[in-house]
Amino acid sequence: MASLTWQKSLPYVLIVGSIVGLLASFALTYDKIHVLQDASYQPGCNLNPILSCGSVMKTAQANLLGVPNTLFGLMAFSMCALFGVVLLAGAELRRWLWQGAQIAATGGVIFMHYLFFQSVFRIHAICPWCFTVWMVTIALFFCITQHNIRMGFLPGSHSPVAQFITRYSTDLLILWYLCIFAILVVKFWYYWSSLL
Repeated sequence: MASLTWQKSLPYVLIVGSIVGLLASFALTYDKIHVLQDASYQPGCNLNPILSCGSVMKTAQANLLGVPNTLFGLMAFSMCALFGVVLLAGAELRRWLWQGAQIAATGGVIFMHYLFFQSVFRIHAICPWCFTVWMVTIALFFCITQHNIRMGFLPGSHSPVAQFITRYSTDLLILWYLCIFAILVVKFWYYWSSLL
């Protein structure tokens, strides 16, 4: 029963998550274009010294191989949304497509953690739109991984570790988010405490 519910909700999770990611990526791309055109442009998401898109956009980490990260986000979330729509239409995708999605999602979540580390410990600022993309990336990675484990599409899908992940999926996702928030609270406590 739980597996059936999971299968039915998966397309919606992929579509909604992708739309949120697309909106955030679009907002970032819009601001990035304006920053490139005018160095004095101040993005609307410059909220304070810590939550500041402009501080992040002007760094080398905002690009990968000379291409703005936002463009990768637009492409990846568009593909993920299409994936969700195809599932919602009733298509049964082949194993290799799900494995391809797993590779893309895994690459995305690794890159997301690299950007998180760079923002927090090197740039010392958090872009709110980037943060939104990070949270969505984690959720989409988690959903795709859960599906692949449940369907036996990954090596070791029937191992005790995989079954543990499946059984406690919601708890693990919440724990993952709590760790992210805890790092942000501790790292920037000097600023948060000044607001109290």
